[in-house]
Amino acid sequence: MEKLSSKQIKDQMSSLEGWEFVNDGIETSFEFKNFKEAFTVMTRIAFECEAQNHHPEWSNVYNSLNIRLSTHDAKGVTEKDFTLARSIEKIIESE
Repeated sequence: MEKLSSKQIKDQMSSLEGWEFVNDGIETSFEFKNFKEAFTVMTRIAFECEAQNHHPEWSNVYNSLNIRLSTHDAKGVTEKDFTLARSIEKIIESE
């Protein structure tokens, strides 16, 4: 996977609400009603990550979830990150 240019990243960021490009990665955070809801969504995302063979850096504290996507082999953002970000958005929207 090839690292995307700043322009390519900017163009794709416009289709993702609440995501930011920070230090060669794209990041977002979500807040849920409680820990159980946050963990349920994390589990659904985890299965999707496995299916795509692409795994986020993420953290969870009680009802909050922080996600960072970057393709380590490319040392930056690739199409894989945007594909996973869009999948994550669909999971969040379905909740």
